[in-house]
Amino acid sequence: MSSPTGAHGEADATKQENEQQPQSTASTDATLNARAKSSNGAKSQGPKKWLIALIAIIAAVAVIVAIAVTCGKNDDANTSGVTKADTVTIGLKLAPVSLDIRHQSGSAIEQVLIGNVYEALLSRDSDNKVQPGLAKSWDISKDGKTYTFHLNQNMTFSNGDKLDADDVAWSINQLKEKQYYNANQVASLDKAEAVDANTVKLTLSTPDSNLLWYLTGRPGLVFDKNAKYNAKTEAVGSGPYTVESFDSASKMVLKANAKYWGTAHKPATQNVVIRFLTDDNAAVNALKSGDVDVLSPVNATLAKSLDASTYTVSAADGSDKFVLAFNCTNAKLKDKRVRQAIRYAINHKEIIASRGNVDYALGGPVPSVDPGYEDLTGLYPYNVDKAKELMKEAGYTTDKPLRLTLTYANTYGTELGDQLKSQLAKIGIDLKIDYVEFSTWLQNVHANGDYELSLVDHAESHDFYKWTTPDYYYHYDGKQAQELYAKALEATDEADSAKYLKQAAKAVSEDAPADWLFGYRVTVAVDKHVQGFPSKLSQTVLPLWRISKNK
Repeated sequence: MSSPTGAHGEADATKQENEQQPQSTASTDATLNARAKSSNGAKSQGPKKWLIALIAIIAAVAVIVAIAVTCGKNDDANTSGVTKADTVTIGLKLAPVSLDIRHQSGSAIEQVLIGNVYEALLSRDSDNKVQPGLAKSWDISKDGKTYTFHLNQNMTFSNGDKLDADDVAWSINQLKEKQYYNANQVASLDKAEAVDANTVKLTLSTPDSNLLWYLTGRPGLVFDKNAKYNAKTEAVGSGPYTVESFDSASKMVLKANAKYWGTAHKPATQNVVIRFLTDDNAAVNALKSGDVDVLSPVNATLAKSLDASTYTVSAADGSDKFVLAFNCTNAKLKDKRVRQAIRYAINHKEIIASRGNVDYALGGPVPSVDPGYEDLTGLYPYNVDKAKELMKEAGYTTDKPLRLTLTYANTYGTELGDQLKSQLAKIGIDLKIDYVEFSTWLQNVHANGDYELSLVDHAESHDFYKWTTPDYYYHYDGKQAQELYAKALEATDEADSAKYLKQAAKAVSEDAPADWLFGYRVTVAVDKHVQGFPSKLSQTVLPLWRISKNK
């Protein structure tokens, strides 16, 4: 489509030509002259009459053309608005430590790269539903152990290399062989095979009801095996954008992929700048000053200061879960009574209210947007007296407190830590807060499991498997949950799978290996000149190719 500026320029030129046409045509078009002379039979009307008639006809044509051009302008304005900007700037809270999506943990890297720079075999939408991706369709065998994917044709990577079934099979097999990040999500997957250039077959040892959804994420990403690049600072994918530059301390710049193979996800904006703003106040100031066009997330309380005539502010349920994890291998926290006491002592309503009353009480490991969700807040209602009884049974009182350390990233601010310290002090827990850089948290807590209590926003969807993986940093080994989750995976019926998952989630919550402080509703603030920013699940699904901005 021509840009509005170009369209306006063409319209002006056409109008000028039409305005000049009567005089020039009457004097140069011999055919038109002859036709006018013979229009009244053998006898000519004379030069003056036919010229006047001709001028009238051409003037009428000029009017019609002018009206058509004007309507075209108006139609274009109605469909595309005013002139589009070539850059949109988005403010995010968390930054990827590196671009190496096969090795680097954390949801921040998935948020910016998946679907934008790297593409997966399948994709997902903002309703958390599986959609076609590099594969346009698929078939599943009756026993749930064979998946056949039919690929789009004429696909390429950003460097121009061809993308076909060999690349898909190689990427998935490499994930399994080298145990890249999230390889455990597809533990039941035996192998991937390229049947032909446009067909891939996956063979499983046991059915996995989550497989299609997982193939929208890291396990389904397809890489160019022939490309040579530094994966920590560069990216070669097949998506609608390429990485122009990346600095984890400040920003990432994406540029529309000139060799993008697809049409459905063609970028609406040439350049997307992502700024990483960890401080809530600084982020809101950046929005108000025009340094960014979107904030996702924005502090719900600070969002109230935004002018409703300039910004659209919205919040919706997502997959984010603020998890206060208890290290179940820690000598102090092996005692279930202590873990239960902590859960009873936390005033979730108070915490949610302090954050602007936007978030929702959760009570368990499955968020509201995932299969198997159930409101489990009734398992451990706020009850200080009950918490004190359990602490006393475990040998602790306010006079003889239990000393614990809560480690979490300073990107979340100090208020949550202060609130937990105050609430737990009432039941005989002396809580020390250790605020660290997010990169430090990823290394010490997430990677090494070295902590007592930890707090983090787990933004991933369909991540219940982490509660059935004892070597994950939770260090939780719940046999009942593991058995029920295995049944959920093996079920070929969605309703049966959700039923077992619901039972597994309840078993975990009852065992209290963590407290789910709240389900985080991501509050997003968008300048009204911006279109296409998702209102839901923007922490995990961020289709940058949809976003545009009017000047």
